[in-house]
Amino acid sequence: MSWRWPRRRKKKEPKPPWIVRLLRRRGVQLSRRAEWLLGWVETIVEVGLAVWLIITFVTVRMTVPTGSMIPTIMPGDSFFVDRISYHFRQPDVGDVIVFWHVESIRITGVKAESPAAAAGVKPGDQLIELAGEPVPSTLTLRRRLEAASGGKVSLTLLREGVGQVRVEVAVPTGARSLSDLGLQVKIRKARYVKRLIAVGGQQVWIGEGGKIYVDGKPLDVPAIASRTYWTHGPGMRYGIEPTLVPEGHYFVLGDNTMNSYDSRYWGFVPKEDFIGEPFFRVWPFSRFGPMNGYFGSSR
Repeated sequence: MSWRWPRRRKKKEPKPPWIVRLLRRRGVQLSRRAEWLLGWVETIVEVGLAVWLIITFVTVRMTVPTGSMIPTIMPGDSFFVDRISYHFRQPDVGDVIVFWHVESIRITGVKAESPAAAAGVKPGDQLIELAGEPVPSTLTLRRRLEAASGGKVSLTLLREGVGQVRVEVAVPTGARSLSDLGLQVKIRKARYVKRLIAVGGQQVWIGEGGKIYVDGKPLDVPAIASRTYWTHGPGMRYGIEPTLVPEGHYFVLGDNTMNSYDSRYWGFVPKEDFIGEPFFRVWPFSRFGPMNGYFGSSR
């Protein structure tokens, strides 16, 4: 019996890019250079699509411009936000979270003979309170209008050259937005990053010594218990006395509460405005790496 070297299998030719295959089927003749260039175009498109899908549905990069979360997050820190894991679990008290917050509602137009026009609302006014409270989200705004349906609601406006103006506006039955009152508005929203302190159904209070109490007991989460929270300042109205967090909402604070615009001032974050949680810091390089409890990092 004679022995022979095994035959080498011929390497399979890689498939041409899909766009090249499509053009060939249509009878288009391409040079090798053109096929090479189209291969690179296909790669760039695929990578771009993958990046877009990740940024849109999985994560988002965020840079913090303020010092509200010092020392956990410094001004200028940049990190990626996990947007997907909370489809499978709820955020925990003590987590740093990212959410949408309404920064301003400016009235750009008032429809003639509308409830808002009858109440004296003017273009250029800025809405700062609805039903006597700040408006942290468009969902909160809608719910308050629905609650006032068929009655009246108070609007606190900031008017240039005048200051604060308060008016009572009739709310048509079934109203869900400011347009139902005859208002055209420009709403500016921004991503905020704060620490989750309490959730819906819990009573929260920043007690003596700046310590957090939830349902009457000191909160023992290390990331919170180790800090002192400030309660002396104009405009604070929530949490400085025992405050019940509405169901479906969060109470949040900045770690640096002497320089943080948070739930003490404007109230509660609806769960629907929750975006995700910071999980990986990419800037500055000296602090590069996981954060907020991910992969064993500190919170």
